[in-house]
Amino acid sequence: MTLRSWDRRYGIGPTARTEGGHRRWTAADVATVEEMCRLTATGIPPADAARAVRTAAAGPPPAADAAAPAPPPPTGRSRAAGALPLGDVRQECRGLARAAVRLDAPALEKQLIAAVERHGVVGAWQEVMVPTLHAVGRRWASSGDRYVEVEHLLAWHVSTALRRSAPPAAPVASPAVGCVLLACVPGEQHTLPLEALHAALGREGLPVRMLGAAVPAEALDAAVRRLGPVAVVLWAQESARAVPALARHVAGLRWGMKGARRGPTVLLGGPGWSRSQPAGVLRPAGLAQAVEALRALCTAGWVGAHVPVPPAAGRPRRPSGGRARSR
Repeated sequence: MTLRSWDRRYGIGPTARTEGGHRRWTAADVATVEEMCRLTATGIPPADAARAVRTAAAGPPPAADAAAPAPPPPTGRSRAAGALPLGDVRQECRGLARAAVRLDAPALEKQLIAAVERHGVVGAWQEVMVPTLHAVGRRWASSGDRYVEVEHLLAWHVSTALRRSAPPAAPVASPAVGCVLLACVPGEQHTLPLEALHAALGREGLPVRMLGAAVPAEALDAAVRRLGPVAVVLWAQESARAVPALARHVAGLRWGMKGARRGPTVLLGGPGWSRSQPAGVLRPAGLAQAVEALRALCTAGWVGAHVPVPPAAGRPRRPSGGRARSR
């Protein structure tokens, strides 16, 4: 269907026909379509990509004519229509969405790695991964589960790209300093935002330990007592699982010798905490602010350090990938 549509709309197709009207593809025709696929995969609208490949196939223009403008690089904003409701986003998001709808795993992997290299973990997460995950989640919710396979593949490759972008785990410099512990609250399966935070902290060279999805309260308690973390990040996507008593319990844990006992600073992540934030914990507004706060805590080197986190303006943005699930 896509090839026939490109042939009909943009003249991108086979140049030869048999006497019976059957299309015959030459090597040049195949190369043209491959270039069209490459350009649209980066987020360039099909009409612009078709003009670019037709211009390239026609050869360089005469010296007296102005050169045709090259297609825009996939780093700007785009409102072009697409298969998913993306809106005003970077062109990288549109290319990522097209690759996801095609279930094109190699293209997803290549584009996600390129986004991290170009923007860093924080920028790639906020500007490329999250908008695309949200678009897939919205389409899934409105289409009767028709896009489940698209969401699953995209979420898997986002997770893979985040893990690959993180360096090997950093050792804890001193028992007196501790690490950063990341965990989803009991029953919570959404791990992608924590995976983004894990990768960002790892690239900062900070010691971080990831417990992942649905950590039971008893296991979280045991991990905190064994690791002695400088900070604990608790992620809750849904308000039904954001239990203030758990956050208060973790914030109240203490260990060490009498007279030098210490405990963790607790940071709450996810939209589930918007209605149930207990006193005495931090509530970063997004990934960049969480990294900044945790960097300051680790640099301070003592648990009682207070890191002011300004409240988010209005309702906090949803920093996760729609209905993306962990694998």
